[in-house]
Amino acid sequence: MGSGFFCGRDLYFLEYHNETEDCKGMALEGSLTDFGLADILQLIYFQRKTGILTLEGKMDKVRLLFIDGNVVGAESKRRMEDNRLGKILLKKGLLQEKDLEKALEEQRKTDAKLGVILVKKDLVDKETITDILQAQITEMIIQLFGWKQGTYDFTAQGLPHGKDVPCSLDTQHLLMEGLRIVDEWSVIQGKITLDSIFRKTGETPSGLTDEEREVFSCIDGENDVSTIIDLSGQDNFEVSKILLSFLEKGFIEIAEAVPVITEKVAAAKKPSLNVLGYFPYVAVLLAVFFSLAGVSLQAREDFNNFGASKKIDELRLKIEIFKLEHSTYPSTLDQITGSKDAWGRSYIYRSSADSFFIASAGADGVEGTKDDIY
Repeated sequence: MGSGFFCGRDLYFLEYHNETEDCKGMALEGSLTDFGLADILQLIYFQRKTGILTLEGKMDKVRLLFIDGNVVGAESKRRMEDNRLGKILLKKGLLQEKDLEKALEEQRKTDAKLGVILVKKDLVDKETITDILQAQITEMIIQLFGWKQGTYDFTAQGLPHGKDVPCSLDTQHLLMEGLRIVDEWSVIQGKITLDSIFRKTGETPSGLTDEEREVFSCIDGENDVSTIIDLSGQDNFEVSKILLSFLEKGFIEIAEAVPVITEKVAAAKKPSLNVLGYFPYVAVLLAVFFSLAGVSLQAREDFNNFGASKKIDELRLKIEIFKLEHSTYPSTLDQITGSKDAWGRSYIYRSSADSFFIASAGADGVEGTKDDIY
């Protein structure tokens, strides 16, 4: 994915790693049902491959970046807008909110990665940024071990090195850690989900670790597990394990959903049957109609999103090939394609000597909004 491929949206790859010879003779694609993630990672690791592994399941599409068999970057479609770097730094007291706002403003103007900006401004040291990004990659990969269905596709190709904020994880270590945690996850699954909501049964228990105390402070009867994960700055598995421990010890309990309208209010608003006797039937018919219409529109939108994403992947590859042939990235996309995105608009493209950025503005046609496609 070239310089546009990033780790948690904050790792900036600069120095190009050319593996032209390595790109020959390795075509790896198929179903995760037939060839699991552990086997794929072992193959890439032991053959010291450089390239991109794309994994696509029902709920997500993930790309893992490898140089010499080790993981140097990761990207999740589902978590594209869920970058927690700034939030984690604020939560840990490592960054002031005003400094984060200035860094984000610079990011919007320059397209530089947030981690790189923070390091260059000496707001956060390189080691701290690297640790957080590596933790995000590790968490993402470990979650992939739970995938039982999906497809994989490894493309061997040259990739840029990380220079400002280097990030490299030993694939063999990730493999062993992933298999260990998957075994432990079997205890948690079915008891805790990302939308579970808990409330405290008493005051903060004594003897908690710092991590446990942090998780406990986020429980308020309203925050679901996914929100607690974000607020605590910890990974999914650790938070879920802590919550399960709290649940088993009686420190917390499942929170009942609060009804929006009480029975008394609902009874007062109940219409007279002799006036609106047929209203329920009409409501059902209208609900079915609008439901079907909504499904149709959503299906079309999903198709457009998928098509745009696939096309961007193809363009990234063409851009990298152009770089290999001309020693520079194309100054405009017209040098490699004249095609438009799924909504008939030009792709967003910017390039420099060391990097490039390509995206689609999505259905609304406005860059920087949540429906942008990378």
